[in-house]
Amino acid sequence: MKFTRKANANWKGTGMEGKGTISTQSTTLNNTQLSFKTRFEEGVGTNPEELVAAAHSGCFTMQLSFLLSEKGYTPGNLDTEAKLSFEDGTITKIQLELVGHVDGIEEEEFKQIAQKAKEICPISKLLNTEITLTIKLV
Repeated sequence: MKFTRKANANWKGTGMEGKGTISTQSTTLNNTQLSFKTRFEEGVGTNPEELVAAAHSGCFTMQLSFLLSEKGYTPGNLDTEAKLSFEDGTITKIQLELVGHVDGIEEEEFKQIAQKAKEICPISKLLNTEITLTIKLV
């Protein structure tokens, strides 16, 4: 499978006082606000770090679903939170916290499959930071 996706950002003004927007090809983000406050404070809008965390949680969870299906399991519910840590201009860590419900699977097998999903998810492979994973099977 081969494809290209695109997004774009626009910025006007200085880093602190300026404002910008981010849009995606799918239009899920369509001129979504981006500013100093949305990135470094609690402003309304989004920021690059939040988008990386969203991409990582989505990629990992979907990868896990594919791997479980390959083993004959049907996930009832997979919920992943990605906590991205930013320090001094660097993304220092992403903590993936997985809670899953999969009928018929043993906890150890679930953990092994989840670890593999973390390793082979395209976003995990892209990132140059520490990635941790906590797993809870319910």
